Formats: sequence, C-alpha cells, structure tokens
Amino acid sequence: MTGVYVIIGLGLLVIVWLVSLYNKLVKLRNNRENAFADIDVQLKQRHDLIPQLIETVKGYMKHEDGVLLKVTEARTRAVNASGIDDKIVAEQELSSAMSGFNISVEAYPDLKASNNFLQLQEEMSDIENKLAAVRRYFNSATKELNNAVEMFPSNIIARSFGFAKATFFDLGKEQRDNMDTPPEVKF
Repeated sequence: MTGVYVIIGLGLLVIVWLVSLYNKLVKLRNNRENAFADIDVQLKQRHDLIPQLIETVKGYMKHEDGVLLKVTEARTRAVNASGIDDKIVAEQELSSAMSGFNISVEAYPDLKASNNFLQLQEEMSDIENKLAAVRRYFNSATKELNNAVEMFPSNIIARSFGFAKATFFDLGKEQRDNMDTPPEVKF
C-alpha cells in the first residue's frame, strides 16, 4: 500500500512540475507580447509625428520628393503591418528611410534653424530613444522565451504545446549594412 502512495505522490510531483514548466512558457510568451505592446505605443507616436515632420520639411526640400516619398511609403507599410514579425520588418524599413531623410535634411541650414522643425526633431529623437529602450526590453523578453523554448526539459513541453523560437527586433539587413560605412562629417 505504501508503494502505491509513493507512485501516486511521484506522479503528482511530475504533473505539478510539467504544469509549472508550461506556466513558465506562457508567462514568458505573455511578457514578450507585453513588451511588444510597449513598442507599439512608441511606434504610434512615431507614426503620428512623421507626417508633421514631413509637412514642415516639404517647403524646404521641394526637389527631395523621392526621400519624402520613401519615408511616407515606409510609414504606411509600418502602420498597416500586422503581427509582430511583419511589424519588425516594416519598422526596419521605416528606420532606414528615416536615416536617409535625416541625412537629406543636413543640406538645409534654414530648415535646421526653424523652431517647428527643431521641436519635431527633438520629439522624434525622444521617441527614438524610448523605442530603443523598449526594443531592448522586448529583445530581453524574447531571449528569455527562446531560452525556455530551446533548453531541456522545457523544450519538450514547448514543442508539445506549439511554443516556437521567437524573432528578435534587430536593425535589419539594410541598417546593418549601413553600419559598415563610417558616417561622413562635413564642416
């Protein structure tokens, strides 16, 4: 009779342990999704400011329509993206377009002196800094989830319940390629 109680006790321990692993995976997945929700808040602010910035700059950059069009199209793709992976790709494209935009703006000293432009530029800079912080948090949450999904024994539970390795929010290929080129400084 004691042997039956030991087997039942061990069985219950195994069940509690498996439930604990499953709950940990759910918690990590939800933490990652919450982190992306924080990114979404910052992206919404970014997407709202970009049209204002473009309108401010349009008068100064009449012959730079290609740059403005690229930013506008990238913003539209980013706003319309659905799902975390699609948003990551769209935001990488938008970051790249904004980089080109910022480089083009450097050629317009009157624009850089405009109060409206300076205020918008400061707001964009603030949002980009906040985005960087929440992206770091998102990537940390993604790393924790990926570790749990790939490490034994939680990988067995993860595989059984459809948990998969998640995508990080990184620079993207174009931005990474640009990092290999040193910035040009002109006086």
